[in-house]
Amino acid sequence: MHVFSGPDSLAGAVGTHLGHGEWVEITQARVDEFADATGDHQWIHIDAERAARGPFGGTVAHGYLTLSLLPMLGATVYRFEGFLMGVNYGLNKVRFPQPVRVGSRVRMGSEVAEVTPGKQGIQVVLRNTVEIEGQDKPACVAEAVVLLVPKPEGAP
Repeated sequence: MHVFSGPDSLAGAVGTHLGHGEWVEITQARVDEFADATGDHQWIHIDAERAARGPFGGTVAHGYLTLSLLPMLGATVYRFEGFLMGVNYGLNKVRFPQPVRVGSRVRMGSEVAEVTPGKQGIQVVLRNTVEIEGQDKPACVAEAVVLLVPKPEGAP
């Protein structure tokens, strides 16, 4: 776990690989709940019988489900402390090179790609790669932008 403890700890972090997080199983229940939350009930995600005969040999996670796991997966890779708050600012680039079969395990590796001070705070671009256990190609590669707001002077 890489811990950034305030704005000064970000100096020189560009190019630093922060490591890999813990493996998380992608269950059918998680996929079904995501389908219900988003209204995306495509058969490749929720119909196990039909998906078994489909192009992936079984049900697969939604690409956006994989993307939505970045905060959870990242929590086992890095942490920002000594800031008033950190917020998701956006994404620069997202790709889904390979689907995640239900029952697979995924984990994330992260690298600091950019650190840019600004008026609102410090923007940190993290190049995240969601790996699938036992596979050569990743499930997702995403550049996530986090805005870190420093604590005001004298704040605890």
